[in-house]
Amino acid sequence: MSETVPSNASGSAPHPNDDPELRNDIEEALDTIRPYLMADGGSVRLLNITSDYVVELELLGACGSCPMSTMTLRAGIEQALKRSVPEIKRVEAVNATAVT
Repeated sequence: MSETVPSNASGSAPHPNDDPELRNDIEEALDTIRPYLMADGGSVRLLNITSDYVVELELLGACGSCPMSTMTLRAGIEQALKRSVPEIKRVEAVNATAVT
């Protein structure tokens, strides 16, 4: 008889987006940053974690249209996440609710 094949046929670890502990660690790290973003009328929401550990975030409120959002993302959010969750390779902004 053949064995049951795990959902991930390659036998590697589950997809990072399906890891509740990793998502919780990222949310906790974001919670340390959110008060600073909210002070300027913005916030951030975790959308996805890719298989190569890229965190996709939605910039909310003033952060979505701020000309400094790229700097905030790289120098602030990304660095804080990498310190708290070393598995994270990069942070990307995905404007899921962008209005054109």
